[in-house]
Amino acid sequence: MARENVDPQILALCDKVTAKRARALIDYFIEHGECSTEDLNDLGYDHPPRVAGDVKEAGIPIVMTRDRISARTGRRIGVYRFGDPGDIKAGPIGGRRAFSKTFKQQLVRKYGSRDAFTQEKLQPRYLQIDHRVPYQVAGDTAFDESNPDAYMLIDASSQRAKSWSCENCQNAREDRRADVCLSCFWASPEDYTHIAMEQVRRVDLEWRGSEVEAFDQLRERATRKGVSVQALAKQLLARNS
Repeated sequence: MARENVDPQILALCDKVTAKRARALIDYFIEHGECSTEDLNDLGYDHPPRVAGDVKEAGIPIVMTRDRISARTGRRIGVYRFGDPGDIKAGPIGGRRAFSKTFKQQLVRKYGSRDAFTQEKLQPRYLQIDHRVPYQVAGDTAFDESNPDAYMLIDASSQRAKSWSCENCQNAREDRRADVCLSCFWASPEDYTHIAMEQVRRVDLEWRGSEVEAFDQLRERATRKGVSVQALAKQLLARNS
């Protein structure tokens, strides 16, 4: 693929993008027509959904399919391509903006210096600000530092998990209803009715300090039973409910 083969509407948006991560994927698209998750790994990006998200946040439609078999693993892998120009989101979207240091401090005071999903206490430098409603759904209307309730603090691991889930959610890809997002675990872990539009409930637990011994005992017990720690925990909870 060359520039002349890219839809002019998409190309016009692409030419406005200067962010390094998004630019890398755009340039790969223009040269090769598509980019797999392995291709992105080779380019030095180990979290493909975040790179694709950067491009989407610039208003550029991206689609992902799993129609390629990896020559390395023999498994299906994700492949990203430019989407339909008709899916260009109405209104100007300039991409994700940087939050002020003062705003992050405000969120730390509001929520504590902890990950919203695991509730693990972390140093503020390990936490990042994330929109409760994904940027690709809310766009620039979500960027409002006067409304801290619209944001959460999460670590890099949680951010990757949320990105993967949202990327494969019909609401984030197609419907783009903020109310559906707000009732999802990834937006409201403290009060949700679904996870990416599926009837799922989850809890994230950690054992710290003196609690580690109890976890090790649980793991040993699970190993003897030939089940995972999670499965054994569910069995114990069901038995005592």
